[in-house]
Amino acid sequence: MKAEQGLEVEKKYDVGSDAKVPPLDGLPGVARVGEPHIAHLEAVYFDTGVRTLQRRRITLRRRTGGTDAGWHLKLPPEPAAPSPEPAGRRELHAPLGRPDAVPESLLAYVKAFLRGAPVLPVVRLKTERTTYPLYGADGVHLADLADDRVAAEVLAGGQAPGTQDPGAKDSGAEGSPRAGAPRLQEWREWELELIHGDAGLFAQADPVLSAAGATPAGHASKLAKALGPGTAGRHSGSGTAGTPALLAGKQAPAAAVVTVFLAAQIDLLMARDAGVRLEEPEAIHDMRSATRRMRSALAAYRKLYRAVPVRRLRDELKWLGGILGGPRDAEVLRGHLAAGIDDLPAGEGPEAVRDAVDRQAGAAFDAGYRLLQEALESERYFRLLDSLEDFRDSPPVRGTAVAPGRRVVAKAVDKAAKRLRRAHRAAAHARRGKAHETALHQVRKDAKRLRHVAESAMAVSGKRARKVAKAAHRQQKILGDYHDAVIARDLLVQLMSEPHPPAATEAYAALLKLQDELMAAGEKKYSKARKKSRDLLRRGVL
Repeated sequence: MKAEQGLEVEKKYDVGSDAKVPPLDGLPGVARVGEPHIAHLEAVYFDTGVRTLQRRRITLRRRTGGTDAGWHLKLPPEPAAPSPEPAGRRELHAPLGRPDAVPESLLAYVKAFLRGAPVLPVVRLKTERTTYPLYGADGVHLADLADDRVAAEVLAGGQAPGTQDPGAKDSGAEGSPRAGAPRLQEWREWELELIHGDAGLFAQADPVLSAAGATPAGHASKLAKALGPGTAGRHSGSGTAGTPALLAGKQAPAAAVVTVFLAAQIDLLMARDAGVRLEEPEAIHDMRSATRRMRSALAAYRKLYRAVPVRRLRDELKWLGGILGGPRDAEVLRGHLAAGIDDLPAGEGPEAVRDAVDRQAGAAFDAGYRLLQEALESERYFRLLDSLEDFRDSPPVRGTAVAPGRRVVAKAVDKAAKRLRRAHRAAAHARRGKAHETALHQVRKDAKRLRHVAESAMAVSGKRARKVAKAAHRQQKILGDYHDAVIARDLLVQLMSEPHPPAATEAYAALLKLQDELMAAGEKKYSKARKKSRDLLRRGVL
């Protein structure tokens, strides 16, 4: 069962134990404050012993009491332009279930970060929450102000060996806390959370709450306050870095340009990990595209880095791409043929063909997905994620990596374009039949590589690189459709050779004719697209 999802937008404030909640019905847009209601909440937070989730600003808890009892997973906001207003966090819910078993619908979203490490109870929070609902003149529930009095107990799983929070209460009789004794803390905070209001409410509320003694919270979450800041260290699924900024703009050195491009693809791969595990539409496609972009970039810019790390990453990304390709290719093939069958007159023959296609492609999809799910749980996959983040955070650069990025990416784009031209000439001279089809497939792969390399150049070469990427994508897309027709034709020939109802013969013949027509049309479109972009691809990106 999928987890329920929502977007949490809130702002926290530190406040003294004697502070009084100020009148809020004078805020712009707030017509009245509803009756306050009190709830007693108890939440147990889960993490690894090295605070893997905390370092990534992820919280996982099981809470009882209140109106939203259950398991909650809060994910950090997506990267966006800087804003003075708090960014929304994606929040997922699942039923209470067992207290010691994290629901799979939530666990799937953090496996790429946990990388095989178990989660343990690290903190227990008991909160007395008084909630003040804020309503607009039209009765719309704009926001809630929660006045929380919190008691936090750090459990054994959350205690780093040899550490003691200086703000923790002394749990012994006198002197220093006993080794292994629970760390206890108490504090009060306010949370202003949007319900149906807009983010402008935060700026309007700030001076009112400040006058009552509130200050912006010094912690991102109750868990962070209870545990203290996570310690720095090697990723191993516990890092915090995401896509770095390209600080020098068009003057950036080559390695910076490539690292920023790779980092964006690493973020995308890890963001789609949960979707693949949960079989969400397009998740495999997106994850596979990220692996391909990284492989293209590492191949095009391999001389900027030490050879061994690059070779290992390319090999492992090729492995992952191959695993992703099994179910994705079967899914595309089934969709391609289903569209053709839908256009045939209804009858016994087309339905027999549909059943045969579904059986063949469906079995390939299921088998491929099983292998993919096993791969995503493997130590090999987790090592790949570690290696990608290590490469991003500490690129193994050579001395040439400081060369001007614009010059290096322009050279890489020109080289990829030259490779595409060679592939086209080989296809033009290939004999008709399988050799010609194979040659066009190579053109498609080289067009894809050029597209990816041109995309990596966009940060420093702007519109020109974007035009090259668009032209290469056009050729890739046309030849992708051509290749789909080739694969569909081969499957239809195979199915025709197997026993089938006589009524299906005509349907098979019609579908085979359709594939031939699609291939012929694809070649014409490709020829036209190539001629249109010939001059552009010869001039490069500078």
